[in-house]
Amino acid sequence: MVHEILNPPELAEPVGFSHAVVATAGRTVYLGGQAGHDGDGKLVAGGLVAQFRQAAANVMTALRAAGGKAEHIVSMQIFVTDVPSYRNSLTDIGAAYKEHFGRHYPATALFGVTELFDSDALVELVCIAVIPKA
Repeated sequence: MVHEILNPPELAEPVGFSHAVVATAGRTVYLGGQAGHDGDGKLVAGGLVAQFRQAAANVMTALRAAGGKAEHIVSMQIFVTDVPSYRNSLTDIGAAYKEHFGRHYPATALFGVTELFDSDALVELVCIAVIPKA
């Protein structure tokens, strides 16, 4: 484990996230919000899960460009326009998550918002990563 994951026993058992992450010394990478846009800037078809999958792929593309890996992500903010739909899709979203981030669970928060910059976008991911010193 690159960073120290802390899940105090006094808090509820986390599922799909960690309560706290202590980052090791390294290079901090602030990843801009990624929605479900393909390489041509078009939203992928297929709804929330498809957009989440593409947004996760976009996060990883940007992170790899900085020399990072999924395990370097210390914080993730998930913005969705329909929280009930997100909850109802947890199994499929979890599978999409694992395709791109594996079983690494950074400190994460989910926010329900009325609209994203692209008004047809359903989800946007914002992450911070710390790439450890070599």
